[in-house]
Amino acid sequence: MTRLKKKLFVLMLVLTMLVVIVLPSLATEEQIITILGTSDLHGRIYPYYYATDSNDSDAGLAKIQTLIKAERALNPEAILVDAGDLLQDNLADLFNDDPVHPMIQVFNYIKYDTWTLGNHEFNYGLDFLNKNIAAFNGNVLAANIYKEDGTRYVKPYAIFNRNGVRVAIVGLITPHIPKWEASNPDHFKGLTFVDPVEEAKKVVKELEGKYDVLVGVFHMSDTSEYTKTDGANAVATACPEFSVIYTGHKHAKFDDKEVNGVKIIEPGQFGAALGKAEIKLSKSGDVWTIESVTTTNLETKPVDADQELLNKFASVHKASLAEANKVVGEVTADFIDRVDYITGEDKVTTIPTSQIQDTAVIDIINTVQMFYADADIASAALFNIGSNLKKGPFKKKDAAYIYKYDNTLIGVKITGKNLKAYMEWSMNYYNTYKPGDITVSFNPKVRAYNYDMFAGVTYDVDISKDAGNRVTNLKFNEKSVQDDQVYKLAINNYRFGTLLKEGFVKDEDKYFDSYEKYQDDGRVRDLIIRYLQEEKNGILNPEIDNNWKIIGADLESPYKEIIFTMVRKGEITIPFTEDGRTPNIVALNVIELKAEGKLGQTYTVKINDYLWKIAEKFQTTWQTLAKFNNLINPDLIFPDQIILIPVQ
Repeated sequence: MTRLKKKLFVLMLVLTMLVVIVLPSLATEEQIITILGTSDLHGRIYPYYYATDSNDSDAGLAKIQTLIKAERALNPEAILVDAGDLLQDNLADLFNDDPVHPMIQVFNYIKYDTWTLGNHEFNYGLDFLNKNIAAFNGNVLAANIYKEDGTRYVKPYAIFNRNGVRVAIVGLITPHIPKWEASNPDHFKGLTFVDPVEEAKKVVKELEGKYDVLVGVFHMSDTSEYTKTDGANAVATACPEFSVIYTGHKHAKFDDKEVNGVKIIEPGQFGAALGKAEIKLSKSGDVWTIESVTTTNLETKPVDADQELLNKFASVHKASLAEANKVVGEVTADFIDRVDYITGEDKVTTIPTSQIQDTAVIDIINTVQMFYADADIASAALFNIGSNLKKGPFKKKDAAYIYKYDNTLIGVKITGKNLKAYMEWSMNYYNTYKPGDITVSFNPKVRAYNYDMFAGVTYDVDISKDAGNRVTNLKFNEKSVQDDQVYKLAINNYRFGTLLKEGFVKDEDKYFDSYEKYQDDGRVRDLIIRYLQEEKNGILNPEIDNNWKIIGADLESPYKEIIFTMVRKGEITIPFTEDGRTPNIVALNVIELKAEGKLGQTYTVKINDYLWKIAEKFQTTWQTLAKFNNLINPDLIFPDQIILIPVQ
C-alpha cells in the first residue's frame, strides 16, 4: 500500500469513527414535547347532557379519550393536563358520596398527569374536595392557595422528565372563590387565595434552574375578570418565561393567541376539544433552547367516543339517565312561546326572548326563591338563556335545565338605596339604544349569568340612558322604593358574594340560608321541585306578572319585518361574543344596514300603481316584491305605502 493510500485509509477510518461517535449525539439534539389539555369538563363522561336528555356531539371524556389514544400513539411521552371545573354539573353531584367520584375515576383511567383545581371544585366543601384530591393518581395543582400555616394547599407545580427535557407544569386558580362561596365560608375555611400574577412571579423564581420548558395550566380566563391581574394575559405579560399557558373558566375555545411571546390556548367547555401544544427544542451542550411552540385545538365533534371507556362507566350513565327522567310533576302549557325572539325556534341563534322581556320561566324561579326565603323581592339570572318548560311531564332534568348550577338560596336584608344600586349593576347588561336600532342588544363585556331579573317590585329599564341610570319607576307594593327602607331580598349564594364585594350588603344582613336548613336538598333547583310537589300539588302552570319592561327605545320601522326575514334566511347574522356566553352583542340598525347596502331602495306607492308596474320599474318581478315585503295580497297596495326594493 502506497503512502498516499495509507493516509487516505487513516483519514477515512477517523471520519468513520467520528460519524459513529457524533451521530448518536445528533439524534438527541432535537426534541418535541407534546402537552395535551382539557378544561371545564363539568361532569361530562359520556357525550350526553342529562338536563336535556340528549346527546352532545362535541362533549365528554369518552370522545377526548379517542383523541388522546391517537396522540399517544404518535408520542407516548405526551403530558396530559386539565385546567379545572371537573366535579360539578351534568348531575355529577349524584355521586358526591361515592368513595371516589366517577370523574376522578375516569381521570385515573385515562392517566391524567395534572389537574388544576377550578372554582366549582369548592362548591361542595373541603371534605368532599380533599377526598377527591387524595384519590387522584396524578398531581393536583394550584400554586396560589395557601393554608393558615403558610404552606400551600396543593402542589404549586409538577416537573416531568421527557427524554432529558425537564417540563414544569404550573397551576394557578382564579382567586375569587371567597367571593363566590361567601355564603358557605366552610367551603374554603382556612384557605387564602392570593394574586395570580404575584404568585406566578414567585413560582418562576422557585423554579429557576429546574426546568427547560415552563407550561401554565390555569383555571382563569385569558382576559381579566374582576381585577387587572386575574387573567392569563396578565401572567404572560409579567412572566414571559412560560412557553405556553392553558386557560379555562371562560368556556372559550381558541388556539391562536400570543401575549408577550407566550402562546395561550383554551380548549372550550365540556370536552369540545383536546388542546395540543407542540414545543420544539434543540440542544447545545447541556442547554435546551425552545425553537418553536405550536398550539392546536383538536375537535371532538368528528370523532367517535371510545367504546372501552363507555363500557367501563356505563353504570354512571345509566344512573344519571334514571335520575334525570324521574317524573316529579306536570307542566300544563309551554312557558315560553318563542325562545328565540326572531326565529321562534327553541334554540337561541339570534336574540333570547327571556333576556328582553319577562317570562314565566324566570318568574317561577323568583317565586320559589321568595317563598322559601320569605322575602319581599327576589332576583335571578337565567343561566341557560334558551331554557323553557314544555307542556307535559315535569322531570328532574327540567329543574336542572332551567337552573343549571348547584347554587343555594340566601335571604338578605338590603336598603332601598342599595337595592337600586344592585339593579343598576345588573342592567349594565344592555347596550345603550341608538337611533335606528330595531332590536335591544347586550353588552359583550357582561356574561348572561350576570344579568339578574327581579320579582316583587315593578320597574322599567330605560336603555336610552347610560348604565348606572337606567332603573326607573321602581315600586314595591305600588309605592316608590325608599332609600332608607329595608327590604328582604332572595338571591343565590354566588350573588350574595357579589353583593358583599360591591358593598350592597354585609355578612350580618343575611337572615336565611337554604343550605343550613335543607343541607344537600337546599339547592335552588331542589327547591323548585319541592315547591312544585308541596305547594302546587305537582301541577305547574305558566304564570307571568310582566312586572318589568324595557323603555327608551323606538324599535319600530317599516324595515323591521324585512330585516327579521333576512336574519331568518341567514342573510344577516347577529353576533355572539367569541366565547358564546353573551349573545346578541350588536343591535340591528336600519341606518347602518342601509349604509351597508343590505336593504336596497324604497318606493312610495302612487295612485294607479300596481305591483307588477313597480317590479318592471326596478327590473324585478312582482312575486319577488310580494315575498320581500311580506304582502298577504299582492293585489292590494295603497297610495303612500312604502315598498322595499331588494338589492339586485
